[in-house]
Amino acid sequence: MTVLPDDGLELAGEFPDVPHEQWQRLVAGVLRKSGKDVEGAAAEEALSTALEDGLRTRPLYTAHDSAPEPGLPGFAPFVRGARAEGNTVGGWDVRQRHTVADRDAVLGDLENGVTSLWLTVGDGGIAVPDLDRVLDGVYLDLAPVVLDAGRDTEPAARELLRVYEERGVARDAARGNLGADPLGYEARTGQRCDTAPAAELARLCAGEYPGLRALTVDALPYHEAGGSAAQELGCSLATGVAYLRELSGAGLDVEQACAQLEFRYAATADQFLTIAKLRAARRLWARVAEVCGAPRAGAQLQHVVTSPVMMTRRDPWVNMLRATIATLAAGAGGADAVTVLPFDHALGLPDAFARRIARNTSTILIEESHLARVIDPAGGSWYVERLTDELAHAGWEFFQRIERLGGMPAALRSGDLERDLAETWQARAGLLAKRREPITGVSEFPFLAEKPVVRASAPEPRSGGLPRVRRDEAYEALRARSDAHLAATGSRPRVFLAALGPAAAHTARLTFASNLFQAGGIEPVTEGTFEESGATEAVLCSSDALYAEQAEAVVRDLKAAGARHVFLAGRPGEYPGVDAYVFAGCDAVAVLSATLDRMGVVS
Repeated sequence: MTVLPDDGLELAGEFPDVPHEQWQRLVAGVLRKSGKDVEGAAAEEALSTALEDGLRTRPLYTAHDSAPEPGLPGFAPFVRGARAEGNTVGGWDVRQRHTVADRDAVLGDLENGVTSLWLTVGDGGIAVPDLDRVLDGVYLDLAPVVLDAGRDTEPAARELLRVYEERGVARDAARGNLGADPLGYEARTGQRCDTAPAAELARLCAGEYPGLRALTVDALPYHEAGGSAAQELGCSLATGVAYLRELSGAGLDVEQACAQLEFRYAATADQFLTIAKLRAARRLWARVAEVCGAPRAGAQLQHVVTSPVMMTRRDPWVNMLRATIATLAAGAGGADAVTVLPFDHALGLPDAFARRIARNTSTILIEESHLARVIDPAGGSWYVERLTDELAHAGWEFFQRIERLGGMPAALRSGDLERDLAETWQARAGLLAKRREPITGVSEFPFLAEKPVVRASAPEPRSGGLPRVRRDEAYEALRARSDAHLAATGSRPRVFLAALGPAAAHTARLTFASNLFQAGGIEPVTEGTFEESGATEAVLCSSDALYAEQAEAVVRDLKAAGARHVFLAGRPGEYPGVDAYVFAGCDAVAVLSATLDRMGVVS
């Protein structure tokens, strides 16, 4: 926590203390002007924001919002960082992902700011025999290599070790991770994977390669299946504990086993939740190590990846903003290594420009924003400390649920875990459909005339297990229907926006309706008459006062002109002839899907 200097200076010392109740009364007065008659704690609650996992973000945090002492960086419970120096020496490890055998791309990244490589090998990636060629020219004693080889982990690891020996890399100079993750592979594919090779690799690394780790605890499969932050934490703990059991049974002690694990988490554009998640993850793993009798081995090594779930295919340039916020959160949260997915990740194989922007995102935050110069910059914030504590409790609760199911392998194979994740995603999908969780460039401010960004096809990712979801998937399906209609007919489906009265009366709702229908690939027409628009449906846009005066007559005229369906932009009311209403919080996906159906746009 922040310690004030003992110099006699009391900030705000001349100001009287303001009781919390006084602030609540002021909030109640403001809310009363907007039509909400609430008092006291209810007024504060009205400004709170609901998060997943039953958590809430309150509008005000004070010193009375207690949270456990986070400790010091480099010391248990490691909330403030796994190392005493944090990332202050040279910033976090900038780790770039490669899925194809492109040696030039690998060298180009390393020559321009990337400090380690994350290679997808085997199915959906680089062939094992190509590792030698891909790493040709790489200084393997300087650039750590992390493998993600699935079922091919053992041959890939042996090939990498052979390359180290052939290039003369000393065993104590090799750095990285061999990437064994049998439970992560099962989560991705639904296929069981033998854990014995992972244990053998762990024994090898523990005995001969002090700078290499053998196993990855990858929480991305659960995040990409729609899991919440607490579920991601719980799954990572359950997987880590399963690996500790396996390695202990193979002859390693707890400290040796902990030293063989690297944890991988997702960073989203919700920066405070990401910061809190990474801090909570370290605290929780420290607790696991303590219970296992090795409290000094509880410093969690974290590899953080910008979330694939948040990446959009439409207006992909906005992904740069999302990735920047996520990277900032990962750095502020104390990640040891960060992978920034290129902005065109969802479209296929990233090009050189996209890879450059991805690696430069970390470089700018480290070298120009100096984000790594402060250890745990969010520490001491009443909000962040409280959120970290609440998220840690929620994550531990989900971990206990998995353990009650028999542990991670049993939870995966019974389908219970998949059902839990699906339930969470269903709730979130409802918020996305109602645009309560807006997606810039997709559900908000879409641009129908944008030029598509085309990329070469990327290798098919591993599949067959937990699903992979995306925030934009419902809107992407609607836009794909519109694109097919455009290709078949030469024009997009259209809707006529009938603006009533002066601009001051109709602009807000006309803009709202235009954004709404474009999110489904429906082109809004605002000029000319309904007959000239080529549309079959119309939307009334104006103020409530003008609706009361003109709506009935305008609806009658529109239907006489051929409108088959007439919307009104605003809250449902008693307006004769209006067929449906569109308003903030309506189910946009349902409205748009039904509209395309009526227009004959095939799915």
